[in-house]
Amino acid sequence: MFERLKEDIAAVKERDPAATSTLQILLLYPGLKAIRMHRRANWLWRHGHRFWARYVSQRAARKTGIEIHPAATIGRRLFIDHGTGVVIGETTEIGDDVTLYQGVTLGGTGKDTGKRHPTIGNGVMIGAGAKVLGPFKVGDNTNIAAGAVVLEGIPPDSTAVGVPARVVKRNGRRVDNLDQVHIPDPVAQELCSMRVELHRMEQRLKAMEEKKEGE
Repeated sequence: MFERLKEDIAAVKERDPAATSTLQILLLYPGLKAIRMHRRANWLWRHGHRFWARYVSQRAARKTGIEIHPAATIGRRLFIDHGTGVVIGETTEIGDDVTLYQGVTLGGTGKDTGKRHPTIGNGVMIGAGAKVLGPFKVGDNTNIAAGAVVLEGIPPDSTAVGVPARVVKRNGRRVDNLDQVHIPDPVAQELCSMRVELHRMEQRLKAMEEKKEGE
């Protein structure tokens, strides 16, 4: 238990430049409090104490603004930054070293049964206000930009942006996981490429017309 707590505190220090002391993190960070309470709720859920598990999870939601279903599976060193409005559904599975920002929803579409919520791989960053909805997997070391709505699986080492989210591959390497803003938009990139190609075609046509007139 204490080893896990030390890991969680170290993860906050590593990923939050505003974290100045262990005592501050332990007493004042709602994300850490929500994760600690979820561990108790999850233990109760797995041992058949479903009412008390929900009681602990709802108490945590009132205290922190972060709602985690007691049945959700959460790996090591999860960091929930700020945390207000974060919702993690019942069949969600979260790997190790994941970072969630405020307003993130790991939810379902309302159409599925059984496994209804996403599986989040290791080392994933999900930006503020992003929604990941459905029983698919987000691959390891993937970034999901702020405000994105993800409705299908994302391969590893990718960046997802937009509504609905589109994937950008960057030579198999992830983007800096603390930057939720400076992430390339694949649609904008494609439009820019089309404009360049259109300009080239216009220049070629113009040159051909000038050549004909010269003849």
